Parts: sequence; C-alpha cells; structure tokens
Amino acid sequence: MTIKTAPSRDELIGRVSELVPVFNKNAPWQEENRVLHPDSIDALTDAGLLKLTLPARYGGYESDTTTTVDVLTEMALGDGAVSWVATVWTISNWLAGLFSDEVQDEVFGSGDARISGTFAPGAAGVPVDGGAVFNGKWGFNTAAPQSNWNAHAAVRIVEGQQPEPVLILVPMSDLEVMDDWHASGLRGSSSVTTIANNVFVPDSRILPMLPVLQSGTHRSVLNAAAKMWNTPFLPLATAVVCGTHLGLARAAYAAFMERLPTRVITYTDYEHQSHAPLTHLQIADATGRIDEADFHTHRVAAKLDAKAGEPWTLLDRVSARLDLGLTVQRSREAVDILATASGASSVLDTVPIQRIARDSRAIGLHAYHHPNTNMELYGRVVAGLEPNTIFL
Repeated sequence: MTIKTAPSRDELIGRVSELVPVFNKNAPWQEENRVLHPDSIDALTDAGLLKLTLPARYGGYESDTTTTVDVLTEMALGDGAVSWVATVWTISNWLAGLFSDEVQDEVFGSGDARISGTFAPGAAGVPVDGGAVFNGKWGFNTAAPQSNWNAHAAVRIVEGQQPEPVLILVPMSDLEVMDDWHASGLRGSSSVTTIANNVFVPDSRILPMLPVLQSGTHRSVLNAAAKMWNTPFLPLATAVVCGTHLGLARAAYAAFMERLPTRVITYTDYEHQSHAPLTHLQIADATGRIDEADFHTHRVAAKLDAKAGEPWTLLDRVSARLDLGLTVQRSREAVDILATASGASSVLDTVPIQRIARDSRAIGLHAYHHPNTNMELYGRVVAGLEPNTIFL
C-alpha cells in the first residue's frame, strides 16, 4: 500500500506527544522486565511511528531527516528506551532499503517489519554455493527479542583475500538470543547479544559495506530515485541518533521543573528550592546546554535534508560526527546539572529523573556516540591527518 501523502512533521510530533504519558507509565515495567512493554510497541505501530524510513510503496513516509529526529526526540520525553528502540528500528528500515527490491518484498511485504541490528562486525562468513555461512555474535543488539529481522555488519572471508566488510539481513528465527541485558541504563531496550551458529545467508541478503559507506551504492531499483536513499548512510545515522540524547535532556528539564514548586533545600532556611539563587543558575545553565544540543542536532539534520543527492566531502562527514559528539556532551551535561539539583529524594525509583540520568549516561557511552571519539576524529582531520576509521 503506497502512501500518497505522508503525515506532516507537526502531525507526527502530535501523535508522539499523545503517547508520551503511555511511554512514561510503562517505563518502570520496561526497566524491571528489560524489554519494551507490548503496549508501547502497539502504540508505536498503531500511530505509524515506525514508518519514518519505510519505502512509500509499503506504506512508509520516507520522512526527511529533521522530521525523523524531531519525532524520536519527542519519544524520549516519555522514555529513553522507547526512543532508542525506535531509533534502531528506523535506521535499520533505511538499511533494508539498500537491498534489492525482491529482498525488500521479503522483509517488508508482510507488513509491520521490525528490524534490529548493530554496525560492529561480530561474525564472519565463509562463501558457499549461493551465499555464505556465518558464525559469531553481536552484542548490544537493541530490541532483538521484539524484532523479526536483524541487519548486521559482518565480514566475508575469502581465502587469499582481505576480509570483506558486509551487511547482512537475517531473520531473527535464524539467530540465538542470549538474555544478557542487565544494564544500569536503557534497561528497557533489551540490547541483548545474538549468536549466529552456522547461519546460511543467501547472496541476495549480503551487501558489500564499503561501497555503501563510501559512495552510497545499493541494489534497489525502486529506491534509486528516492531522496531518502540518495543520502549517505552514516551521516544519516549520525543525525538520527541525536534525537534520543536531546530528548532525554528535555525530559530531565521537564521532570525537574515539575517537582520544583514543592521542593525545599533541606538543612537550609530556604522554604522553596525555587527561591535559591543556585537553583536559578542551574536552570539557566541546563537550558543553555540543551539549546546548544538542539543547535548541533538540527544543524546536522538540516544539512542532510539540504544536501540529499549531493556528494559529501570528508570534512562534511567528520563535521556530522562533531555535531553528534557535542549533542551528546551538552545533553549529558544538562541532565547531570538537573539530576544533581534534584536532591536525595531523586534516587527513588518512583522519581523519573534518576532513570533519565542513567539512560543518558548509558547511551552517551556508545562507542559511535562518545564525545571524545567524535571530537578527536574531527580535530585530526582538520589538522591534516587521515581519519582513523571507515565509519564516516
């Protein structure tokens, strides 16, 4: 079913806003059970919020990057784990759109496909007739138990040649799941480990990775002219993941301000925390950092929308990584300021800001998101050195 007119940005954000109380209500259950509540998934599905990067011929919206980022940011106001799971599913939908149209029919044809995946090559494949057999495992495989497909980075081993980085699409039913997600943050994301044990993947579901990263080469005929698939993959992913960080910072601000009118500062003569000059400074400081995170998030998103179909230089690519690093850093700083200002009572599991702070710290440690890594990468390229990664 082709969508002729996709919902507007405002309409999609409005749909998310209506669901924020649902995600907030489900957050404690999700933390305890280490997986999204079925009602959260149903809400995302029923509101069409998993169609942002789905090809239009399957009912998708092919939304621009700014819309996608804003929707995922709004989700984090309800729960960071919901936003992060939706982020992974959104990026993986886009990746599946790189494969042949026949493979896309296989993945998306039955409707409501949920594709998880990781981009760290955790398995190796040996070529056999018609494909390759893969063995290995991938950690941090977000929402794998609630997905029906996995998009994974791997390497294909050909005797006498350098290992070839590839992207593979695998049905979840072909993989084993280790229930090992016992984490301090994003507990509801179910970012478990998956294992490939002699898993055969046909050639049609194996895509060489370097052409995708370097030139945007893909196999889809029907997506060839689409603006969305004329956008470079990693800059797109870089922008999209900013949403959860920014949303968590905004969630921390909202949670802090909600409690502020009824709080005192114990062991002082301040009858209201809101009367303390320190509180005024903390609010202003956090607000400034959230605004900075918003700037970097939307700078990279707007650049992707403006440059669709145009070549990206090395400086463009490392600048996107810098925007991500600074979004993460400023968001995390804002959350820390507000969590610190929330006092001892905020450590109770009934107070949302403690969960928000743990989620912000957890996602900020993601190797691709880490501010130190991203700022170093930008600096070394501007200083005239070669980048020390292919993930650009």
